[in-house]
Amino acid sequence: MSDGNFNRALLPSTPYRSGIKMGQQQTIAKAREALRQALEQAEPPLSLEQREAIAKHFERALRG
Repeated sequence: MSDGNFNRALLPSTPYRSGIKMGQQQTIAKAREALRQALEQAEPPLSLEQREAIAKHFERALRG
């Protein structure tokens, strides 16, 4: 007999949570692309090393 407890892994997944995750990933991808474009159009132009350092810092900030 069940005591009211159940394993949540046995429940079907909901599209709500997977939709949130997909939306977050799409937002992160758009942010990365926007950063890349902004760095390419920066005035004065940035060196490759500067752009890579900024992108590395940005990636660390995205991961929290």
